[in-house]
Amino acid sequence: MDAQAMKDRIGFEAARRVDSGMRLGIGTGSTAEAFVRALAERVKEGLRIVGVPTSERTARLCRDLGIPLTTLEELPELDLTIDGTDEVDGALRLIKGGGGALLREKIVASASARMLVIADVTKKVETLGAFPLPVEINGFGIVSTLLAIERAAGLVGVAGTLALRRTGDDPFITDGGHLIVDASFGRIPDPEALSAALHAIPGVVEHGLFLGLASSVMLAGPDGIEELAAD
Repeated sequence: MDAQAMKDRIGFEAARRVDSGMRLGIGTGSTAEAFVRALAERVKEGLRIVGVPTSERTARLCRDLGIPLTTLEELPELDLTIDGTDEVDGALRLIKGGGGALLREKIVASASARMLVIADVTKKVETLGAFPLPVEINGFGIVSTLLAIERAAGLVGVAGTLALRRTGDDPFITDGGHLIVDASFGRIPDPEALSAALHAIPGVVEHGLFLGLASSVMLAGPDGIEELAAD
């Protein structure tokens, strides 16, 4: 089974977990898009839901496929968010933000009673950090913020290259108008400590460590679907 087939399979299985009447957070990324397409088929069959998208990209796809949408301002409490991930460890801690939507993804997940994470088995790791950690920063004082990130990381025992994400020759700009720094730490032994250290930096808007948010994880592989649940 190739990567796209696994995404389609997990998207289909995730869509089956959605009940009529749900207030649904809808994630961003290629795996989340497979879920959106499967969800759209269920909506065509009569499933009644309303969704809050985590990015403009997801919102456009949902509108194109006829999925009813609202905003978090109009619907501030959600039943379930379904989203992908770039990494997940055994404690259901995540690294997200490869698609550049980490701030809205975290806000929507935090507003939800439950978060179901969908991914392929290659995203499961022993220790977070092989995937570069996205850190969303303000555009003012970039160099000072980068130096502060380096110092904060060093204090909790991690180090690595910091790279400003780009789209071609231009800096990547998030839906919120911010920049993203990808931190290649390689290994993050204490995600909670790093999270606290990054949140203490004034120029950091948010980071891609999602801790204590995932309720369950579905991982698609050649032999079927593995499910992990929070303790």
